Amino acid sequence: MKGLIVAAGYGTRFLPVTKTVPKEMLPLIDTPSLDFIIDEFVSAGIREVVIITSRRKKSLEDYFDREIELEELFIREGNNEKLAKIRPRDIKVCFIRQQEMLGTGHALLQARSLLDDGPFICAYPDDLHFGTPSLSAQLMETYEQTGCSVLAAIHDPPELHRYGVLKLDTDGLHVMDIVEKPNPGEEPSREASVGRYLYTPELFDYLEEGWKAHAGGEYYHIYALKKLMEQRKVVYRELTGERLDIGSPEGYLRAVLTYASSRSDLSHVLREYLSRE
Repeated sequence: MKGLIVAAGYGTRFLPVTKTVPKEMLPLIDTPSLDFIIDEFVSAGIREVVIITSRRKKSLEDYFDREIELEELFIREGNNEKLAKIRPRDIKVCFIRQQEMLGTGHALLQARSLLDDGPFICAYPDDLHFGTPSLSAQLMETYEQTGCSVLAAIHDPPELHRYGVLKLDTDGLHVMDIVEKPNPGEEPSREASVGRYLYTPELFDYLEEGWKAHAGGEYYHIYALKKLMEQRKVVYRELTGERLDIGSPEGYLRAVLTYASSRSDLSHVLREYLSRE
């Protein structure tokens, strides 16, 4: 199993900082948000990761490289704690650039040559997951049971109409359709898709098919996903654990506070601040 992270977007909701800093490098305290997805992959046994970027995001590549000067400094100081923080992960990371912002379907096609030999986890960095087993491991478990592509979902979130909502088969497992941002009261279920998917490689054939017929503008992966749904080759997994949506400044702030409260070295600061309210 390989991992894919789609990280080519502009991140305009976080301007002005994302003019120069990729949104995926915005930290929860001292850890880039991208790192949490890598942790999720590693905990699920994934050791090969493809990251789709754009020309404005070279710092992502630098982050996964060695920082030799700092390593030498910490070795001289005997500071093993700091040395451990900057050592590269025991994973293979490959970067592919999406040269034009033509949508997620187009982005996925850029990585086909590296991923179409087997199933892979696709992660969108706006969604972070905390819990055991990791979200990737949960999707992999469902794939092993069904052999199908797997969509991560949450049950009945607030403002359900803002999500892609799943239409389920009578078996309560297979996904028959996904309705993007349905009108309130017209949702086909209470299951909302979130930014983690396990795809089988046949997805790429349908992505290519849809791309050839595409009339222009941004091209999304929904066409290919619905083709798989028509063949009953898509199921869903309601996630367990905590999902944090960092796609907006409000969600990002909640994630920072949630993460701070989980750290023994920082939770007291948060308690002190809240006690003043």
